[in-house]
Amino acid sequence: MRSVGTVLALVVLATLVATFARRWRIPAPSLLVVAGLAVAMLPGTPEIEISPEIIGLVVLPPLLYASAEELSWRELRAVWKPVGVLSIGLVLASAAAVAAVASFVSPLSWQMAFVLGSVLASTDPVAVTALGRRLALPPKVQVLVQAESLFNDATSLVLFRVAVSVAVASAAASWGSAGGEFLLLAGGGTVIGAAVAGVVALIRRRTEDPVLETVIALVTPYAAYVLAEAAHTSGVTSVVVAGVVLGGRGDRLTNARIRLQLHAVYGTVVFLLESVVFSLIGLALPAQVQALSDGDRAWPLYALAVAATLIAVRLLWLAPLSAVVQRKGGITRMNWRVPVVLTWAGTRGVVPLAAALSIPVATNPDSPLAERPLVLVLTTSVVVATLVVQGFSLATVVRRSGIALEPDHTEREEASARCSLAHAGLGRLDEISELEAVPDVVLDRLRRGLTARLDDARDRLAESNGTGVGIESADLVYRQLRRDLIAVEAAELQHLYDEHRISDTTRRRLQRSLDLEEARLTDA
Repeated sequence: MRSVGTVLALVVLATLVATFARRWRIPAPSLLVVAGLAVAMLPGTPEIEISPEIIGLVVLPPLLYASAEELSWRELRAVWKPVGVLSIGLVLASAAAVAAVASFVSPLSWQMAFVLGSVLASTDPVAVTALGRRLALPPKVQVLVQAESLFNDATSLVLFRVAVSVAVASAAASWGSAGGEFLLLAGGGTVIGAAVAGVVALIRRRTEDPVLETVIALVTPYAAYVLAEAAHTSGVTSVVVAGVVLGGRGDRLTNARIRLQLHAVYGTVVFLLESVVFSLIGLALPAQVQALSDGDRAWPLYALAVAATLIAVRLLWLAPLSAVVQRKGGITRMNWRVPVVLTWAGTRGVVPLAAALSIPVATNPDSPLAERPLVLVLTTSVVVATLVVQGFSLATVVRRSGIALEPDHTEREEASARCSLAHAGLGRLDEISELEAVPDVVLDRLRRGLTARLDDARDRLAESNGTGVGIESADLVYRQLRRDLIAVEAAELQHLYDEHRISDTTRRRLQRSLDLEEARLTDA
């Protein structure tokens, strides 16, 4: 009962803090970590122990799946080369640098320094998505940061397994077998994730039950994760692939009412899980510090050195990569603001913490694994530092860099798209009026509604002034024809996106607007 009460208290605390974070327009993960630290230092606070199984099996799959669903196929195809370089090269470079620095400045053996480097080598998709959700980054920059954090898991996981095996057996690493394991983890996870997405797509095409659709959507990430782990491949990669595949086809698998319900349910689940897990990170650190030996009391200096190393290596890796990409794009004068923003957006979070918690507990006091408490403290403290320092300042860095999209840009793009949708609807309405016997009152109502939308999109000041009719049969015809026009507008919206005239963010926002209207027509 005590554990149940602790979980409920965490949910209440995390919900309150996240609510205030939204009101104050500050990053919720950063404030949640600070709140967790503050609560953990209060007298009488129970000691919190985080289970790696709970994080890996319960928390990670839906959060990774939700992050992957937000990825745009179009932007992902445009940045897949730099994402590949970062997901492999930067992870290896970060792990090596952290291992070297940690073994030099801290009492860690080189084996456990290698374990620490492999744990902290990759950025965290949950933290990156949560922090970047409110930033007006250009689409390619946003996708690059998010995709890197989603696809670098296989590399860091292979490194972690190699590092732990070296620490346990005190033997030299077999990099040939590590390469084969990487292909197994990444390739196997990709195949299983794609297979799960294919099966789920077939099922969702054949059902229109909102409850069943919701259950399937909630079960999908867990199925992808468990199946991949059972096959000894990467569960994280499997979930990410399933999310990317299904996210790109979501509008074609369900109707508007179900999409709205799924959006609400998943939004609630993600909100609760993110709130609780970031609070736990702050709550766990004080107890982990108390478990350290007297010789490890300089851990804040060690953590500071490791965090600075991660930032420096990331900047040194991204600067030349950004220069090469810009030069290929025909830009002669290099823009260093993009690598700075990408560097500062590379936070650590839930995934590194779960990896550190899964380090085996030492049975032999002379084994390198006996240094597990210090590795756990350094991992958690670096995670806390990146979430707090980089999280609170990321918006300022983006704003001062000048690469953020201006609000006027987004408004103009959306208004232009709404104009195109209204024109498409009016064109279809003209065809209907010529080919079908439709009451004039219905045509007039539809035309006035679309004209009002067009005027509102042109000047963003006019208000919709569509009126209804009192004839029941005419109202039924109106709803049927309006749904037909919504289908035309949805097709025009997809056409605008395919022609690169609007961003994926604008497409999703306008599709949700169409879904809301279609749902109102269905419920009327």
